[in-house]
Amino acid sequence: MTDEVRWLDPAEDRAWRGFRRLFLLLTREVNRDLAQESGLSEPDYDVLSNLSEAPGSRVRLTELAAHMKWSKSRLSHHLTRMQQRGLVGREEHPSDGRGAVIVLTEQGLNTIREAAPGHVESVRRHFIDLLTPEQIAAFGEISWTVVDRLNAAGSAAD
Repeated sequence: MTDEVRWLDPAEDRAWRGFRRLFLLLTREVNRDLAQESGLSEPDYDVLSNLSEAPGSRVRLTELAAHMKWSKSRLSHHLTRMQQRGLVGREEHPSDGRGAVIVLTEQGLNTIREAAPGHVESVRRHFIDLLTPEQIAAFGEISWTVVDRLNAAGSAAD
């Protein structure tokens, strides 16, 4: 480790603080809208949308946990609550009796179909519609540059 701190210059500091503020405020607004309009939390929506996009509306618990960046235990507890609400089910993995497969129920499918239009409108209202097409393209490029780097670093540490 180096003894010399690489302090942020004013432009870097502005970018970092702006990102932090954006993340906190945008997440709060979109999650508030989601809860008010559909009764779903952000993790509920993430689980349902991932399942609705998966082949056969099924995903191994371990794969879903890795994708959501959650521990298997934390996700399992959340899924139990969703299962009690009839949104998801669990099945044994056909070739591995120790592995669970999470399945989107008919009620879960209906719930995500009803919630998605309002959620997308919230994302548009609080984020997309505030930016120019050029800003959206730049933001996407910036976001995926950082995500790809962090994913690669995380894979190397695993």
